[in-house]
Amino acid sequence: MKLWRPATFALVLALGYTQAAPCAPLQAAVFPFAFDDTSLEPPQPAELARLHKIDAELRELLAKSGKYTIIDITSIEAKANESDLVSCQACAVSLAKQLGAQVAVIAWVQKVSNLILNINAVIRSTATGDMVSAGSVDIRGNTDESWSRGVSYLVANRLLKKNP
Repeated sequence: MKLWRPATFALVLALGYTQAAPCAPLQAAVFPFAFDDTSLEPPQPAELARLHKIDAELRELLAKSGKYTIIDITSIEAKANESDLVSCQACAVSLAKQLGAQVAVIAWVQKVSNLILNINAVIRSTATGDMVSAGSVDIRGNTDESWSRGVSYLVANRLLKKNP
């Protein structure tokens, strides 16, 4: 039976068991969810309330991941509300850059019908405008629970998932 010598043990530790230093979280400007209602009925108050709820959930989930620090967007919120950030994602990138953010997070819910909705998000670099991450999740059912589960799934399995 071979015994480990101290020098060999130190070499194994140095080469095989070191952990890379964690990356600092990126400064993220998370813009409020947009609502793209392509159904035949007007937006319902409960749906607008759900938008605010999943706004908070998205911010919380991104922050809890340790990959993002959510920055305050209050100073540019009026400009953001005047723009269609889904159609003009470069506008969102520009606004986020003004805040010193490293990424802009643009999110929206598309309502096809009261049964079929999808939750979408794109994370873009403010340095290049390139997409860092994106995803879309279809949900069935227009309830608080389905929207909440949808945004949780979107973050965990689309936005934060590493590409293979």
